[in-house]
Amino acid sequence: MTSATIRQTRDASRGEGYWMIVFAATLLGVVGIFNLIDGIAAIANSHIFIANAHYVVGDLRAWGWVALILGALQVLASIAVVVGNQAARWFAVAVIGLNAIGQMFFIPAYPFWSLMIIALDVVALWGLCAYGSRENALLGPDNLPNEPPGWT
Repeated sequence: MTSATIRQTRDASRGEGYWMIVFAATLLGVVGIFNLIDGIAAIANSHIFIANAHYVVGDLRAWGWVALILGALQVLASIAVVVGNQAARWFAVAVIGLNAIGQMFFIPAYPFWSLMIIALDVVALWGLCAYGSRENALLGPDNLPNEPPGWT
């Protein structure tokens, strides 16, 4: 009987979408790693991409650098969201939006992969925007370190 009370008290400190934020941060990290790999392959001019693709701006190497930089930013944002920083959540939302736009320009090189990354970006973006309130911060409002008296 005490375990149910303890479990209920422990879950009460987390908001409704706590696990959605965990999922979105994990998905953001996975997409970031995918972009790192994709960017390295594009910079190395790998043969997995469609040959003689026409780009609106730049070439395969330029978009490889864009994917590599966005991937690194996504991995850093994922780590910061897991720590529970609200500013990092907004940074992650911005990076996900930029990545979705960047992947649209990357479609001529690898259409299916780019569309899959865009779909994963949309799911992570939804999770961070819909459930990213202060109550769902991964540390939780009751677990903030060194909070002053009367902090709510």
